[in-house]
Amino acid sequence: MKASEIRSKWLAFFESKGHKIEPSAPLVPHNDPSLLWINAGMAPLKPYFDGRVVPDNPRIANSQKCIRTNDIENVGKTRRHQTFFEMLGNFSIGDYFKEEVITWAWEFLTGKEWLGLDPNLLSVTVYPEDTEAFEFWNKKIGLPEERIYKLEDNFWDIGEGPCGPCTEIFYDRGDAYGDLNDPECWPGGENERFLEVWNLVFSQFNHNKDGSYTPLPNKNIDTGAGLERFASVLQNVDSNFDTDLFQPIIQQTCKLTGVKYHENEEFDVALKVIADHIRTVVFSVGDGVLPSNEGRGYIIRRLLRRAVRFGKVIGMNKPFLYTLTPVVGEVMGVYYPEVVDKREFIEKVIRTEEERFHETLSDGLIILAEMTEKALKEGCTQISGSDAFKLYDTYGFPFDLTEDFAAEKGMTVDREGFDRSMQEQRDRAREARKDADSMKVQGGPLSELTDKSEFVGYTDLVTTAKVIAIVHENQFVDLVGVGETCQVILDKTPFYAESGGQVSDHGLMTAGDLQLRVDDVGKAPHGQHVHTVTVVTGVLRKGDTVQAAVNVELRDDIIKNHTATHLLHKALKEVLGDHVNQAGSLVAPERLRFDFSHFGSISAEELQDIEQRVNRQIWKSTPLSISLKPIAEAKAMGAMALFGEKYGDVVRVVQVGGYSLELCGGCHVANTSQIGLFKIVSESGIGSGVRRIEAVTGRNAYEYLDQQLQLLHDSAVLLKANIQDVPKRIDGLFVQLKELSRENESLKAKLGKIEAGSLTDQVKDVQGVPVLAAQVSAGDMESLRGIVDQMKAKLSSAIIVLGAASEDKVNLVAAVTPDLIAKGFHAGKLIKETAAIVGGSGGGRPDMAQAGGKDASKLQEALQQVEQLVAQVTA
Repeated sequence: MKASEIRSKWLAFFESKGHKIEPSAPLVPHNDPSLLWINAGMAPLKPYFDGRVVPDNPRIANSQKCIRTNDIENVGKTRRHQTFFEMLGNFSIGDYFKEEVITWAWEFLTGKEWLGLDPNLLSVTVYPEDTEAFEFWNKKIGLPEERIYKLEDNFWDIGEGPCGPCTEIFYDRGDAYGDLNDPECWPGGENERFLEVWNLVFSQFNHNKDGSYTPLPNKNIDTGAGLERFASVLQNVDSNFDTDLFQPIIQQTCKLTGVKYHENEEFDVALKVIADHIRTVVFSVGDGVLPSNEGRGYIIRRLLRRAVRFGKVIGMNKPFLYTLTPVVGEVMGVYYPEVVDKREFIEKVIRTEEERFHETLSDGLIILAEMTEKALKEGCTQISGSDAFKLYDTYGFPFDLTEDFAAEKGMTVDREGFDRSMQEQRDRAREARKDADSMKVQGGPLSELTDKSEFVGYTDLVTTAKVIAIVHENQFVDLVGVGETCQVILDKTPFYAESGGQVSDHGLMTAGDLQLRVDDVGKAPHGQHVHTVTVVTGVLRKGDTVQAAVNVELRDDIIKNHTATHLLHKALKEVLGDHVNQAGSLVAPERLRFDFSHFGSISAEELQDIEQRVNRQIWKSTPLSISLKPIAEAKAMGAMALFGEKYGDVVRVVQVGGYSLELCGGCHVANTSQIGLFKIVSESGIGSGVRRIEAVTGRNAYEYLDQQLQLLHDSAVLLKANIQDVPKRIDGLFVQLKELSRENESLKAKLGKIEAGSLTDQVKDVQGVPVLAAQVSAGDMESLRGIVDQMKAKLSSAIIVLGAASEDKVNLVAAVTPDLIAKGFHAGKLIKETAAIVGGSGGGRPDMAQAGGKDASKLQEALQQVEQLVAQVTA
């Protein structure tokens, strides 16, 4: 049976069971850093499993492309290790559970119209505590007990997220693959005979960030079956690599190189590595993940280079991997059309990477061979870290390939020494690099860029511009793929670069199917605006013409806050004195922050005066005048220079009527009325002689005041008072509260005595030991302890366990008199056992202990257990 037919049957089978067929999702990052990314089964469906999203259909099935890269070194050496594979999955989000999924799994595997496997060759494993799954397999399916194995490892948990017990299904491949007398030859053991083909996960818990487990909103099903494994069984071949998923690629490689498959073990390994890695690279590039030196891009680069090196093993000394792209498309294109539609682009990326690496590899391999030969002659089995770093730094030879080459010679590489050399290089280069925020690179690629870039953002927030440079991983590149972050320089830009306290603009760059999200803007050494962007869709190329558009809403908020900062600066000088000078600022969309020099605190009256002065200027609707002046003329006008700014011979002067005059390169409103409203939200001291004001303007000021008024209104409603009477009403309530508190304490004491008196009749004799286990109506733990103390005073010899319950909480207190402590009774141990029944925990001393619980419905059951616990000690 062809692999494509298996996939089609899978989807058809589950569609017949009412499942929605989901298309394969693009490759996404995984939460396990050792995997880097993988879309195995449930990853795209995680929001459904943890209850964040409700699906239209709770039954889902798919065939999902996946990448797993935590065991690259085993690829080609075993029958089943791959970096790219297809995971067939069926899922239930709060719908069917164990019985249905086990029944359907058996039907699909053994049904003649489906896979038609021999049922006598199937075995399963289950989690030891999952008796339900065991019973379904044994009683409903009729699987003999001797073919149902209990394994502690059968609990699916890969870190934060949904998890639960699982059952794995194994296919017996026969005597040719293992001797049953071998102690490891059984389902779950280390052997080749019993092949795991399907894992059914009963996902009913969520693994939380703190390591705890909580029940999911619904019981879910998450299954995964490897298409390649099914194919190897149904095509009756030795390994996954002998299936029709890999053989066309392997045979094409043989045709290119002249080698034959299954004639030379070393060549076979190379052919398998190439076939596996080219599948991974083709699919990754097709999804926009391009080779790079970080994250997912680095893994793709490593796999591609590893395939190139194994190509040399079979005599390929020129780029050839890119020519296998069409073969991958022929095998996989029916279900994954993107590898066909994007063939030319994928080929170009792979070929370019191959050509670059061939130059590196040829020189590096010669030097590495000399290094290993010399080391082995000297009796050394380790390549030094400094030598490995020399290969990396001088010849661009990757450390992982040095490790691979060394391992083949029976050698290791000094990783610590390599890391040490790398750090030393970073330390040497530190002085030659700009700070990441300011982007002032000395000797870096941006310092070499002298092309002009015009800022048009004072007047235009949308413009058409040309991409004149792209920097990725600290080097100029011609293109960048989806998901990558890079720096872009345009010939002109509306995006403001962070400076003078004003944050940078955000927004979008678009062109056809290309979309870039602008996350930050800084300045290059030659003054160009450098946009830090993330490629959301498409591929960014040098020379592209894009529409650059600033987020207008954010810019509007920023300019309100910036002009308000100027007004605030002037108002502070007027109210507090001319000694006030700016010591720092932040002008962001949601708020402004202004640090200034001033010794002493600011009174509430002064703060109110400052706020009113700023608002009066806003309400005057004063137009702003912005002009360029020679620096000497601007200073003669009395313009204030802003903190931390450097000024040239010609400066930009921002004037607000006759009120404020400052040198400023930032963005501002045209008229103060655009600010709308100014509201101070906090004032504090942040250091010796420095104070800070934070404020909001415009819609943010309105929202802030609206929230405050709503809180006041809600308080008035709760107090059943008019808003103006709220302070008086609160004062009255404080007086009442104190009086009620005193009365409450007095009543609790009286009630405790009354309840304690009625409990004496409930004492029971348990094998000669007086035991009191009862539920009382104490409102809190302190009251409960008080009743226990009163009972101890009444009963000279007794074990006392009292409980009190509310809707969502249980309190328990235990006490043991000294004579019974001497006989081995312990209040702490007793309370621990009792609390467990109500879903809690606790402990304490031998004479007194307390505990809490969550399940009030089981309080009586817990208290009834006390007599049995006492009897166990006396027995």
